Amino acid sequence: MKKSIYRLLFLLVAAGLFTSCDNVLDMNSTNTLSDVAVWASESSADAYVTASYKTFSDVSQVANSRNCYYDSFSDLMKSTSWDQYNHGYNKALLQSSSFSTGNAGPFNCWEDCYTRIRRTNVLLADIDRYGGKFGEDWCNIRRAEARLCRAWSYYRLIRVYGGVVLRTDTTGVNGVDDGQYSEDTDRARMTEAESWDYVLDELSWAARYLPESWPTSQTGRATKLTAYALISRMALYAGKWQMVIGAANKCQNLGAKLVPDYAKLFQVDGGQDNSPEILFAIYYEKGSVVHNFDAFNRPYGDGVVYNTSVYGEHVPTAELADLYEFKDGTDFSWNTWSNSHSDPYTDREPRFKATILYNGATWESREIQSYVGGIDNFVPFTQSGATGGHTCTGYYLRKYLQEGNKEFVNEHSWQYDIVIRYAEVLLNKAEAYANLDYQQYRTKALDALNEVRSRVGLSARIVTDAPDKDAFMKLLRKERCVELAGEGLRFWDLKRWKLASNVINGQNAHGVRITRDDNGTYTYTRVECDGGTPRIFPERYYYLSIPTSETSNNKLCKDNPYW
Repeated sequence: MKKSIYRLLFLLVAAGLFTSCDNVLDMNSTNTLSDVAVWASESSADAYVTASYKTFSDVSQVANSRNCYYDSFSDLMKSTSWDQYNHGYNKALLQSSSFSTGNAGPFNCWEDCYTRIRRTNVLLADIDRYGGKFGEDWCNIRRAEARLCRAWSYYRLIRVYGGVVLRTDTTGVNGVDDGQYSEDTDRARMTEAESWDYVLDELSWAARYLPESWPTSQTGRATKLTAYALISRMALYAGKWQMVIGAANKCQNLGAKLVPDYAKLFQVDGGQDNSPEILFAIYYEKGSVVHNFDAFNRPYGDGVVYNTSVYGEHVPTAELADLYEFKDGTDFSWNTWSNSHSDPYTDREPRFKATILYNGATWESREIQSYVGGIDNFVPFTQSGATGGHTCTGYYLRKYLQEGNKEFVNEHSWQYDIVIRYAEVLLNKAEAYANLDYQQYRTKALDALNEVRSRVGLSARIVTDAPDKDAFMKLLRKERCVELAGEGLRFWDLKRWKLASNVINGQNAHGVRITRDDNGTYTYTRVECDGGTPRIFPERYYYLSIPTSETSNNKLCKDNPYW
């Protein structure tokens, strides 16, 4: 199918492959022939604008799973590698030397984010300089896109470091703060609260000017729904509960809703229109802009079936698997499941089967065999090397894998990566109501929570399930785990709740070692899967250290405490 220039350019930029545009963005001077070429036509100018979206693909869970699969820094997912594939996951959880003064380890993003920010600052100045010939409405929409992307870059910084050094298109001595003038170097960090205020102001401005939709030829660019959805997330970090609720209501008024089939949300060709729920995503394109998510995460047996290498890099933990209820709404327990069910897995709620490949699951006309000695063989994790593509928890990841895509061996993968969807917005809204005043708004909090549960056929939570805020938050946190697993939010949730030191520090992740008995039955043993060393998350990890290059060159930039 023929693609328009806008969609193709956006896809290329999102994957970081549009090198000609990167060259333009790297220019120090805006008074060059390249400017004339870039702003000569609306299509070339739009290519320049859409390059700002690269800040989203920098942290794609799908395309960058080797570096940015953030759930593997949490209790929900487990990296099967100690120090291969450029994985810093297990080292970050088990070794204090992974982080040091001036080094945020695998979360380092200061330089990358400020590079994106500087480029956006130059772009905004160029829109003022050259964009007028396309009309003020055109310019405001593109300014809104750029400011939304810049806000995302600052969000990436705040969640790692706390308060940021604000650099914009107007804060420099020469207007644009692009790092070209020494007078702009020394600047103090804002507080974390001030930083969130800035981000939310930028997103609110973007929401005002972004369109409700784009022509089909430009599908994938940010809309009002994108901006309001991101406000709902970032206002949650900022503790601005009314703003979370207001943004969620705006999403609903603009047509956001849950789609019927949870599993098909993550399928490129699932036969379901997912646009009402997916409020922003990074899109890829078969044959031109691809990644390797399938090869990196498919179960070991697929390597045998397709005679290729698969890596099983990230696998669900027992901590995640055990959270999924049975489809009748009863909790799962290893102590009681056999009283009412023939096995621990087949009667579980739909999100379990859409997220996890378990022993006995049907997968591409075969059965997953993650028991010891099966084709998808369980291999214990050790703090040396990797498991060779085998699960170390008894589970494999299913979410986002494209079942039936036999082309992943030679054609790679091209599924999109959801940045934010309406189910998260509803859960954000539920949490905001609980924090605003649970006793006053508990019905509304429960309604938002139950809307998510209803989609997968689970019974509604009622007041007796959550008589107070603490009880409700326990249910809310569980719902976020099972609904959003594998989408990169759990680690950051634990940080913003200040629960990471409780959930991670001194704890171990677990899996299930399954053995097949002579009579065909199975024995399930819950086992630790961190190689014998407890995980660590001291208090100072909530705010990691600012790079030495910044604190040395910027005399007003102070590092975080305890570093």
